[in-house]
Amino acid sequence: MKLNRIEKALMNNPVRAFLQRHYEAGLLQRLGGRAEQERVLEIGCGRGVGTEIIFKRFGAHEVHAFDIDPDMVDQARRRLSNYPADRLKLCVGDAAAIDEDDESFDAVFDFGIIHHVPEWKRAVSEVARVLRPGGRFFFEEVTSHALDRWSYRRFLEHPTKDRFTREEFVAELERQGVVSGRNVVERFFGDFVFGVGHKAQPRNH
Repeated sequence: MKLNRIEKALMNNPVRAFLQRHYEAGLLQRLGGRAEQERVLEIGCGRGVGTEIIFKRFGAHEVHAFDIDPDMVDQARRRLSNYPADRLKLCVGDAAAIDEDDESFDAVFDFGIIHHVPEWKRAVSEVARVLRPGGRFFFEEVTSHALDRWSYRRFLEHPTKDRFTREEFVAELERQGVVSGRNVVERFFGDFVFGVGHKAQPRNH
């Protein structure tokens, strides 16, 4: 689901970028480490701030990133124009139907995208599918606790059915073979969940 006009303005402002760089990325790095020289996928890249963070702070060698909104992808292309084509791929895409091969990424990043997806469990399944065994899923998500607030319901637009708590999100990840263990924390009165999960190795590994 695309962002409405109000949320798009909230996401595309310097305060959001500052928090993403200096708080969210720092917390995810403490939970899961860097992605030094890895091949990384970002779902829902927006205007490219997260992609830039994945390169600069996490040390990724190659990033594929997509967004459901073509306007956001165009903004990301302008922001990231200095990265060569062999290190960066940007396209329009859907988190519930990721156009990438199975087990093709060392890490996947989600800076608050899956709660926008009507079929969120399908998105989790797709993340697990494209992660290689041992790969990491870095996530920041908005819980049903936040989406039930009056301010969210009044001003922002999200799917209303089958939203998830922290426990439900983590349980679905584990059902898909992505285990976070203790690498999960809640912030802002339970409105947000941050974590890093590892895709399980095959049993005969």
